[in-house]
Amino acid sequence: MPMLNLATKLARGFSFSPPFVRLFSTHQFNPNPVALQMIDYAFSLSRSHKSDESYGQGLLVLEQCESNQHDANSKGLVLLAMSSLLSERGNSVEAIEKLNTIKDLKVSSFPLRVAATEALAGLHLELGEDDISSVIADVCLNDLDASKLELGYGFGSLDARARSLKGLVELVAGNRDSSQSYFKGVEDNLGIGNGGLSYAEFLHATRDFATAKQLYQNVIEGIPENKDYSDPYKLAAGNMAWEDILLAATCALGQLESHMGNFSDAEEILTRALTMTEERFGPHHPKIGIILTCIALMFRHKATVERSSSLMVQEGLYRRALELLKAPQLETEVEQAKVCRKDIIALARGGYAETLCVQQNRKAAGEQMKSWAESAWQNRRLSLAEALDISSEPSSKIPIIDARISRVL
Repeated sequence: MPMLNLATKLARGFSFSPPFVRLFSTHQFNPNPVALQMIDYAFSLSRSHKSDESYGQGLLVLEQCESNQHDANSKGLVLLAMSSLLSERGNSVEAIEKLNTIKDLKVSSFPLRVAATEALAGLHLELGEDDISSVIADVCLNDLDASKLELGYGFGSLDARARSLKGLVELVAGNRDSSQSYFKGVEDNLGIGNGGLSYAEFLHATRDFATAKQLYQNVIEGIPENKDYSDPYKLAAGNMAWEDILLAATCALGQLESHMGNFSDAEEILTRALTMTEERFGPHHPKIGIILTCIALMFRHKATVERSSSLMVQEGLYRRALELLKAPQLETEVEQAKVCRKDIIALARGGYAETLCVQQNRKAAGEQMKSWAESAWQNRRLSLAEALDISSEPSSKIPIIDARISRVL
Protein backbone atom coordinates (compact mmCIF):
# COMPACT_ATOMS: atom_id res chain seq x y z
CA MET A 1 0.00 0.00 0.00
CA PRO A 2 1.48 3.42 -0.90
CA MET A 3 0.40 4.94 2.43
CA LEU A 4 2.05 2.14 4.38
CA ASN A 5 5.28 2.54 2.42
CA LEU A 6 5.29 6.24 3.26
CA ALA A 7 4.53 5.45 6.86
CA THR A 8 7.38 2.96 7.01
CA LYS A 9 9.82 5.48 5.58
CA LEU A 10 8.73 8.15 8.03
CA ALA A 11 8.79 5.82 10.99
CA ARG A 12 12.16 4.29 10.18
CA GLY A 13 13.63 7.72 10.53
CA PHE A 14 13.20 7.20 14.26
CA SER A 15 15.27 4.03 14.39
CA PHE A 16 17.13 3.71 17.69
CA SER A 17 19.45 0.93 16.55
CA PRO A 18 23.23 0.93 17.02
CA PRO A 19 25.61 2.65 16.55
CA PHE A 20 23.70 5.56 18.07
CA VAL A 21 22.21 3.74 21.08
CA ARG A 22 23.98 4.18 24.41
CA LEU A 23 23.13 3.63 28.06
CA PHE A 24 20.53 6.34 28.47
CA SER A 25 20.55 6.83 32.21
CA THR A 26 19.29 10.10 33.62
CA HIS A 27 22.72 11.31 34.73
CA GLN A 28 24.01 11.13 31.15
CA PHE A 29 21.38 13.56 29.99
CA ASN A 30 23.03 16.96 30.29
CA PRO A 31 21.30 19.49 28.06
CA ASN A 32 22.60 23.01 27.89
CA PRO A 33 21.07 24.91 30.85
CA VAL A 34 20.81 28.00 28.65
CA ALA A 35 18.67 25.98 26.22
CA LEU A 36 16.36 24.97 29.10
CA GLN A 37 16.02 28.60 30.15
CA MET A 38 15.26 29.71 26.60
CA ILE A 39 12.62 27.00 26.20
CA ASP A 40 10.92 28.14 29.41
CA TYR A 41 11.07 31.76 28.27
CA ALA A 42 9.66 30.91 24.82
CA PHE A 43 6.72 29.06 26.39
CA SER A 44 5.96 31.98 28.71
CA LEU A 45 6.24 34.48 25.87
CA SER A 46 4.04 32.46 23.51
CA ARG A 47 1.31 31.87 26.07
CA SER A 48 1.32 35.39 27.47
CA HIS A 49 -1.29 36.59 24.96
CA LYS A 50 -2.13 33.36 23.10
CA SER A 51 -2.02 35.29 19.84
CA ASP A 52 -0.39 34.57 16.50
CA GLU A 53 2.08 37.34 17.29
CA SER A 54 3.07 36.00 20.72
CA TYR A 55 3.48 32.46 19.40
CA GLY A 56 5.52 33.80 16.51
CA GLN A 57 7.81 35.54 18.98
CA GLY A 58 8.17 32.38 21.04
CA LEU A 59 9.04 30.32 17.98
CA LEU A 60 11.58 32.92 16.91
CA VAL A 61 13.28 32.60 20.30
CA LEU A 62 13.43 28.83 19.87
CA GLU A 63 14.74 29.06 16.31
CA GLN A 64 17.57 31.29 17.47
CA CYS A 65 18.22 28.99 20.40
CA GLU A 66 18.33 25.90 18.17
CA SER A 67 20.81 27.51 15.79
CA ASN A 68 23.18 28.21 18.70
CA GLN A 69 23.19 24.65 20.06
CA HIS A 70 26.02 22.29 19.20
CA ASP A 71 24.91 19.33 21.29
CA ALA A 72 22.41 17.00 19.60
CA ASN A 73 20.39 16.43 22.76
CA SER A 74 19.99 20.16 23.33
CA LYS A 75 18.98 20.71 19.71
CA GLY A 76 16.48 17.88 20.03
CA LEU A 77 14.95 19.42 23.13
CA VAL A 78 14.48 22.74 21.37
CA LEU A 79 12.83 21.03 18.40
CA LEU A 80 10.58 19.12 20.80
CA ALA A 81 9.51 22.43 22.37
CA MET A 82 8.87 23.95 18.94
CA SER A 83 6.60 21.04 18.05
CA SER A 84 4.54 21.74 21.18
CA LEU A 85 4.03 25.40 20.34
CA LEU A 86 3.14 24.59 16.73
CA SER A 87 0.71 21.91 17.87
CA GLU A 88 -0.99 24.34 20.25
CA ARG A 89 -1.64 26.70 17.35
CA GLY A 90 -3.10 23.88 15.25
CA ASN A 91 -0.12 23.71 12.90
CA SER A 92 0.32 19.94 13.01
CA VAL A 93 2.18 19.71 9.70
CA GLU A 94 5.03 21.96 10.83
CA ALA A 95 5.03 20.32 14.26
CA ILE A 96 5.57 16.97 12.54
CA GLU A 97 8.39 18.46 10.47
CA LYS A 98 10.19 19.55 13.66
CA LEU A 99 9.82 16.09 15.15
CA ASN A 100 11.07 14.45 11.97
CA THR A 101 14.15 16.69 12.07
CA ILE A 102 15.18 15.06 15.35
CA LYS A 103 15.90 11.81 13.52
CA ASP A 104 18.77 13.44 11.63
CA LEU A 105 20.52 14.67 14.78
CA LYS A 106 21.78 11.29 16.03
CA VAL A 107 20.38 12.15 19.46
CA SER A 108 21.85 9.89 22.14
CA SER A 109 19.07 10.33 24.69
CA PHE A 110 16.66 7.47 24.21
CA PRO A 111 13.96 9.04 26.45
CA LEU A 112 14.08 12.16 24.26
CA ARG A 113 13.58 10.09 21.14
CA VAL A 114 10.72 8.13 22.68
CA ALA A 115 9.04 11.42 23.59
CA ALA A 116 9.49 12.62 20.01
CA THR A 117 8.07 9.35 18.68
CA GLU A 118 5.07 9.57 21.01
CA ALA A 119 4.37 13.14 19.91
CA LEU A 120 4.81 12.23 16.24
CA ALA A 121 2.37 9.33 16.47
CA GLY A 122 -0.09 11.50 18.40
CA LEU A 123 -0.09 14.21 15.76
CA HIS A 124 -0.61 11.69 12.95
CA LEU A 125 -3.54 10.24 14.92
CA GLU A 126 -5.04 13.72 15.17
CA LEU A 127 -4.72 14.07 11.41
CA GLY A 128 -6.43 10.71 10.90
CA GLU A 129 -3.26 9.09 9.55
CA ASP A 130 -3.62 5.96 11.62
CA ASP A 131 -1.43 3.69 9.46
CA ILE A 132 1.52 6.03 9.88
CA SER A 133 0.99 6.18 13.66
CA SER A 134 0.83 2.40 13.85
CA VAL A 135 4.11 1.90 12.02
CA ILE A 136 5.83 4.60 14.08
CA ALA A 137 4.77 2.78 17.27
CA ASP A 138 5.90 -0.59 15.86
CA VAL A 139 9.35 0.68 14.95
CA CYS A 140 9.78 2.24 18.39
CA LEU A 141 8.86 -1.05 20.08
CA ASN A 142 11.20 -3.08 17.88
CA ASP A 143 14.14 -0.79 18.47
CA LEU A 144 13.51 -0.69 22.20
CA ASP A 145 13.51 -4.46 22.30
CA ALA A 146 16.77 -4.59 20.34
CA SER A 147 18.35 -2.17 22.82
CA LYS A 148 17.01 -3.76 26.00
CA LEU A 149 20.39 -4.74 27.47
CA GLU A 150 21.97 -1.39 26.75
CA LEU A 151 19.08 0.55 28.24
CA GLY A 152 19.32 -1.26 31.57
CA TYR A 153 16.99 -0.05 34.30
CA GLY A 154 15.47 2.59 32.05
CA PHE A 155 13.99 -0.02 29.70
CA GLY A 156 10.88 -0.81 31.77
CA SER A 157 9.31 2.64 31.80
CA LEU A 158 10.21 3.38 28.19
CA ASP A 159 8.89 0.01 26.99
CA ALA A 160 5.63 0.55 28.89
CA ARG A 161 5.29 3.98 27.34
CA ALA A 162 5.86 2.67 23.82
CA ARG A 163 3.51 -0.27 24.35
CA SER A 164 0.77 2.00 25.65
CA LEU A 165 1.21 4.18 22.57
CA LYS A 166 0.62 1.14 20.40
CA GLY A 167 -2.34 0.21 22.62
CA LEU A 168 -3.85 3.64 21.99
CA VAL A 169 -3.34 3.28 18.24
CA GLU A 170 -5.13 -0.08 18.31
CA LEU A 171 -7.96 1.35 20.40
CA VAL A 172 -8.43 4.16 17.86
CA ALA A 173 -8.59 1.48 15.17
CA GLY A 174 -11.32 -0.36 17.09
CA ASN A 175 -9.13 -3.38 17.85
CA ARG A 176 -10.04 -3.98 21.49
CA ASP A 177 -8.28 -7.35 21.91
CA SER A 178 -5.12 -6.16 20.23
CA SER A 179 -5.15 -3.00 22.34
CA GLN A 180 -5.45 -5.06 25.51
CA SER A 181 -2.47 -7.21 24.53
CA TYR A 182 -0.19 -4.17 24.49
CA PHE A 183 -1.31 -2.92 27.90
CA LYS A 184 -1.11 -6.38 29.48
CA GLY A 185 1.95 -6.88 31.66
CA VAL A 186 3.09 -3.25 31.75
CA GLU A 187 0.30 -1.74 33.84
CA ASP A 188 2.55 -1.09 36.83
CA ASN A 189 5.07 0.86 34.73
CA LEU A 190 2.63 3.17 32.95
CA GLY A 191 2.85 5.95 35.52
CA ILE A 192 0.75 9.11 35.35
CA GLY A 193 1.69 10.29 31.87
CA ASN A 194 0.31 9.37 28.47
CA GLY A 195 0.65 5.66 29.21
CA GLY A 196 -1.51 5.83 32.31
CA LEU A 197 -4.11 7.95 30.55
CA SER A 198 -4.31 5.66 27.51
CA TYR A 199 -4.74 2.60 29.73
CA ALA A 200 -7.47 4.38 31.71
CA GLU A 201 -9.28 5.10 28.44
CA PHE A 202 -9.03 1.42 27.47
CA LEU A 203 -10.56 0.40 30.80
CA HIS A 204 -13.23 3.07 30.37
CA ALA A 205 -14.07 1.72 26.92
CA THR A 206 -14.36 -1.81 28.32
CA ARG A 207 -16.62 -0.57 31.15
CA ASP A 208 -14.21 -1.14 34.02
CA PHE A 209 -15.44 2.17 35.38
CA ALA A 210 -14.06 1.88 38.92
CA THR A 211 -10.47 1.21 37.87
CA ALA A 212 -10.62 3.75 35.06
CA LYS A 213 -11.87 6.42 37.46
CA GLN A 214 -9.03 5.77 39.88
CA LEU A 215 -6.46 5.95 37.09
CA TYR A 216 -7.91 9.19 35.72
CA GLN A 217 -7.72 10.69 39.20
CA ASN A 218 -4.13 9.44 39.62
CA VAL A 219 -3.14 11.13 36.38
CA ILE A 220 -4.84 14.40 37.31
CA GLU A 221 -3.37 14.48 40.81
CA GLY A 222 0.07 13.29 39.74
CA ILE A 223 0.86 15.80 36.99
CA PRO A 224 4.18 17.36 38.04
CA GLU A 225 4.15 21.04 38.89
CA ASN A 226 7.56 21.40 37.27
CA LYS A 227 6.95 20.57 33.61
CA ASP A 228 10.32 21.71 32.31
CA TYR A 229 12.58 19.67 30.05
CA SER A 230 15.28 18.85 32.63
CA ASP A 231 14.16 15.25 33.37
CA PRO A 232 14.46 13.03 30.27
CA TYR A 233 11.96 10.49 31.59
CA LYS A 234 9.27 13.16 31.93
CA LEU A 235 9.63 14.62 28.45
CA ALA A 236 6.38 15.04 26.53
CA ALA A 237 5.54 17.21 23.54
CA GLY A 238 3.13 17.96 20.70
CA ASN A 239 -0.45 17.05 21.53
CA MET A 240 0.93 14.64 24.15
CA ALA A 241 2.46 17.39 26.34
CA TRP A 242 1.73 17.42 30.09
CA GLU A 243 -0.85 20.20 29.79
CA ASP A 244 -2.68 18.13 27.18
CA ILE A 245 -2.51 15.04 29.39
CA LEU A 246 -4.10 16.96 32.28
CA LEU A 247 -6.83 18.40 30.07
CA ALA A 248 -7.61 15.05 28.43
CA ALA A 249 -7.71 13.20 31.76
CA THR A 250 -10.08 15.80 33.23
CA CYS A 251 -12.31 15.65 30.16
CA ALA A 252 -12.30 11.83 30.20
CA LEU A 253 -13.14 11.74 33.91
CA GLY A 254 -16.10 14.04 33.29
CA GLN A 255 -17.33 11.74 30.53
CA LEU A 256 -16.90 8.73 32.81
CA GLU A 257 -19.00 10.32 35.55
CA SER A 258 -21.70 10.95 32.95
CA HIS A 259 -21.55 7.34 31.77
CA MET A 260 -21.93 6.26 35.42
CA GLY A 261 -24.99 8.51 35.82
CA ASN A 262 -23.28 10.96 38.16
CA PHE A 263 -24.41 14.00 36.22
CA SER A 264 -23.75 16.64 38.86
CA ASP A 265 -20.12 15.53 39.16
CA ALA A 266 -19.85 15.21 35.39
CA GLU A 267 -21.05 18.76 34.83
CA GLU A 268 -18.65 20.13 37.44
CA ILE A 269 -15.64 18.27 36.02
CA LEU A 270 -16.43 19.08 32.38
CA THR A 271 -16.93 22.74 33.29
CA ARG A 272 -13.49 22.63 34.88
CA ALA A 273 -12.10 21.10 31.68
CA LEU A 274 -13.73 23.90 29.69
CA THR A 275 -12.12 26.56 31.88
CA MET A 276 -8.73 24.83 31.56
CA THR A 277 -9.08 24.72 27.78
CA GLU A 278 -9.99 28.40 27.53
CA GLU A 279 -7.07 29.37 29.75
CA ARG A 280 -4.64 27.21 27.78
CA PHE A 281 -5.71 27.90 24.20
CA GLY A 282 -7.79 31.06 24.29
CA PRO A 283 -11.55 31.50 23.67
CA HIS A 284 -11.75 30.49 20.01
CA HIS A 285 -9.67 27.31 19.75
CA PRO A 286 -11.21 24.12 18.25
CA LYS A 287 -10.36 22.23 21.43
CA ILE A 288 -13.08 24.24 23.17
CA GLY A 289 -15.52 22.80 20.64
CA ILE A 290 -14.45 19.32 21.73
CA ILE A 291 -15.21 20.02 25.39
CA LEU A 292 -18.55 21.64 24.50
CA THR A 293 -19.46 18.50 22.55
CA CYS A 294 -18.73 16.42 25.66
CA ILE A 295 -20.92 18.72 27.76
CA ALA A 296 -23.76 18.55 25.21
CA LEU A 297 -23.57 14.74 25.17
CA MET A 298 -23.67 14.73 28.98
CA PHE A 299 -26.87 16.78 28.93
CA ARG A 300 -28.33 14.47 26.30
CA HIS A 301 -27.55 11.37 28.38
CA LYS A 302 -28.93 13.04 31.51
CA ALA A 303 -32.17 13.93 29.73
CA THR A 304 -32.54 10.34 28.54
CA VAL A 305 -31.92 8.81 31.97
CA GLU A 306 -34.04 11.32 33.89
CA ARG A 307 -36.75 11.51 31.20
CA SER A 308 -36.35 15.27 31.08
CA SER A 309 -35.66 17.78 28.33
CA SER A 310 -32.74 20.09 27.71
CA LEU A 311 -33.13 20.60 23.97
CA MET A 312 -32.39 24.31 24.00
CA VAL A 313 -29.25 23.83 26.10
CA GLN A 314 -28.04 20.98 23.90
CA GLU A 315 -28.76 22.86 20.69
CA GLY A 316 -26.83 25.91 21.86
CA LEU A 317 -23.84 23.79 22.90
CA TYR A 318 -23.79 21.82 19.65
CA ARG A 319 -24.11 24.97 17.53
CA ARG A 320 -21.21 26.68 19.29
CA ALA A 321 -19.11 23.51 19.23
CA LEU A 322 -19.55 23.13 15.48
CA GLU A 323 -18.59 26.77 14.92
CA LEU A 324 -15.36 26.32 16.88
CA LEU A 325 -14.63 22.98 15.21
CA LYS A 326 -14.98 24.76 11.85
CA ALA A 327 -17.49 22.23 10.58
CA PRO A 328 -18.00 22.38 6.80
CA GLN A 329 -21.31 23.47 5.35
CA LEU A 330 -23.95 20.76 5.09
CA GLU A 331 -23.99 21.30 1.34
CA THR A 332 -20.35 20.14 1.21
CA GLU A 333 -19.99 16.51 0.19
CA VAL A 334 -18.45 14.44 2.96
CA GLU A 335 -15.74 13.15 0.62
CA GLN A 336 -14.69 16.71 -0.13
CA ALA A 337 -14.68 17.80 3.52
CA LYS A 338 -10.97 17.65 4.26
CA VAL A 339 -11.19 18.59 7.92
CA CYS A 340 -9.59 17.44 11.14
CA ARG A 341 -11.69 16.08 13.97
CA LYS A 342 -14.25 14.76 11.50
CA ASP A 343 -15.61 12.09 13.85
CA ILE A 344 -16.16 14.65 16.62
CA ILE A 345 -17.87 16.96 14.13
CA ALA A 346 -20.03 14.02 13.03
CA LEU A 347 -20.87 13.20 16.65
CA ALA A 348 -21.81 16.82 17.40
CA ARG A 349 -23.89 17.03 14.22
CA GLY A 350 -25.58 13.74 15.01
CA GLY A 351 -26.58 15.01 18.44
CA TYR A 352 -27.64 18.36 17.02
CA ALA A 353 -29.75 16.60 14.39
CA GLU A 354 -31.68 14.76 17.09
CA THR A 355 -32.62 18.02 18.80
CA LEU A 356 -34.01 19.26 15.49
CA CYS A 357 -35.80 16.09 14.41
CA VAL A 358 -38.14 16.15 17.41
CA GLN A 359 -39.34 19.62 16.33
CA GLN A 360 -41.81 19.21 13.49
CA ASN A 361 -40.98 22.50 11.81
CA ARG A 362 -37.24 21.73 11.82
CA LYS A 363 -37.34 18.02 11.08
CA ALA A 364 -36.19 18.38 7.46
CA ALA A 365 -33.09 20.30 8.55
CA GLY A 366 -32.46 17.67 11.20
CA GLU A 367 -32.68 14.84 8.69
CA GLN A 368 -30.20 16.59 6.40
CA MET A 369 -27.80 17.05 9.30
CA LYS A 370 -28.24 13.44 10.38
CA SER A 371 -27.49 12.18 6.89
CA TRP A 372 -24.26 14.20 6.74
CA ALA A 373 -23.19 12.98 10.18
CA GLU A 374 -23.78 9.32 9.34
CA SER A 375 -21.79 9.64 6.12
CA ALA A 376 -18.91 11.37 7.90
CA TRP A 377 -18.75 8.94 10.84
CA GLN A 378 -15.67 6.72 10.48
CA ASN A 379 -15.23 5.20 13.92
CA ARG A 380 -14.51 1.48 13.62
CA ARG A 381 -15.47 0.46 17.17
CA LEU A 382 -19.02 1.73 17.35
CA SER A 383 -21.71 3.21 15.13
CA LEU A 384 -22.92 6.79 15.39
CA ALA A 385 -26.20 5.54 16.86
CA GLU A 386 -24.30 3.61 19.55
CA ALA A 387 -22.20 6.68 20.32
CA LEU A 388 -25.33 8.75 20.86
CA ASP A 389 -27.54 6.18 22.57
CA ILE A 390 -25.49 5.28 25.63
CA SER A 391 -26.98 2.27 27.39
CA SER A 392 -26.44 0.88 30.88
CA GLU A 393 -26.28 -2.64 29.46
CA PRO A 394 -22.90 -4.26 30.28
CA SER A 395 -22.41 -5.34 26.67
CA SER A 396 -23.17 -1.94 25.14
CA LYS A 397 -20.44 0.31 23.74
CA ILE A 398 -19.71 3.83 24.86
CA PRO A 399 -17.85 6.68 23.17
CA ILE A 400 -14.83 8.34 24.76
CA ILE A 401 -13.54 11.59 23.32
CA ASP A 402 -9.76 11.82 23.69
CA ALA A 403 -8.98 15.53 23.88
CA ARG A 404 -5.26 14.92 23.23
CA ILE A 405 -5.69 13.53 19.74
CA SER A 406 -9.17 14.96 19.07
CA ARG A 407 -10.63 11.55 18.27
CA VAL A 408 -13.59 9.44 19.42
CA LEU A 409 -12.38 6.13 20.85
